Amino acid sequence: MKNITFKKAEISHLKSIIELLIEDNLGNTRESLSDNVFDHYVKAFKKIENDKNQYLMIGKIDKEIVATCHLTIMPSLTFQGQSRLQIEGVRVKICYRGNKIGEKMIEEAKKFASTNDCKILQLTTNKKRSEAKRFYEKLGFEATHEGMKLSL
Repeated sequence: MKNITFKKAEISHLKSIIELLIEDNLGNTRESLSDNVFDHYVKAFKKIENDKNQYLMIGKIDKEIVATCHLTIMPSLTFQGQSRLQIEGVRVKICYRGNKIGEKMIEEAKKFASTNDCKILQLTTNKKRSEAKRFYEKLGFEATHEGMKLSL
């Protein structure tokens, strides 16, 4: 396996990031690269890019984007005012899975958290993704809370 590098995503990476989201079994039911939807992704990307508490990470091997995740710093009054890092949208290109890329990306997220004085890392994973849950547990994450969502 060639070396992977991680960096902040640029607008030129957006199509490749969306393709990673679509490649996922659940993502292919809710994401789209159609022209009438792409502008929504561009607007969201710009919001992420302009928010100092957001970091959209990509993982590249040579010039190919093979992984992504979205990190959000969440200042909080709980736990004595400690900030948290929320990890979302973790994806590794299917043909690269099993090569420790996910583990390396989570390590990069931990470094980002440490650099930004975050004391807790948290994430959610869909209950339909049992393999993802096992992956996160292997990395030390614990299912300590029951997540809830309300679509608007």
